[in-house]
Amino acid sequence: MEQASAEQRTELPASKIILGLNCGGSDSFSGITANPALGICSDMLAAIGATAVLAETTEIFGAEHLLVRRARNRAVAEKLLEFVKRYKQYLVRFGGSFDDNPSPGNKEGGLTNILEKSLGAVAKAGSSPLMDAVDYAARVTSPGFVFMNTPGYDPVSLTGLAAGGCNLIAFTTGRGSAIGFPSIPVIKIATNSSTFRRMRDNMDIGAGVIAEGEKSIEAVGREIFETVLRVASGEKTCAERLGHKEFVPWRIGPVL
Repeated sequence: MEQASAEQRTELPASKIILGLNCGGSDSFSGITANPALGICSDMLAAIGATAVLAETTEIFGAEHLLVRRARNRAVAEKLLEFVKRYKQYLVRFGGSFDDNPSPGNKEGGLTNILEKSLGAVAKAGSSPLMDAVDYAARVTSPGFVFMNTPGYDPVSLTGLAAGGCNLIAFTTGRGSAIGFPSIPVIKIATNSSTFRRMRDNMDIGAGVIAEGEKSIEAVGREIFETVLRVASGEKTCAERLGHKEFVPWRIGPVL
């Protein structure tokens, strides 16, 4: 703590940003508003040599072919598929399956099955090439779009992203997940305007304006990108102001 307190802020290029991509409490708007807008931001980061890290292996199931198609080489594609295979084996060992997802809250929000959820979830990663796939909490070293093998359970996923070197996290939510992290700013993006209005003190960006026709996906994506730059420069997020510091490591047992 003394060493951390002694650190001084210094000016760095935006290419040093490593943005973790996560979603929680997803709804039927996630795949058409906040997630594709975050995908625009991810592509903008990749274009300047920064990094965007997609997580949550349980929420790419059924859409992994879309990511494999973007892998920069066969080795990266095979690493990604191996993570999915190993996760299936892990869940079977404890009597679980990917079909335990979506959660009851997701279903109340309009998602009916894991394929719908996954198709929306991978939109957070934009359209840039998949440069690498890393295991849980492994150090992220490649610029551009990277995948990390984590559970879909948000606090555990964020812990892995933080351990891997992410210095910011963008978190989309439709149901209104309230989450932060002890050492990394978490930017919250509401998928619909109802949640954004109800939780205005907890949400940094409202993406519901896309569904309402007020802004384009590209415009909200740029808004997210500009927010990322401001937060990286010291602006406090809602989660920081409210004191959210959730931290959960990956425990033994089935974690979706």
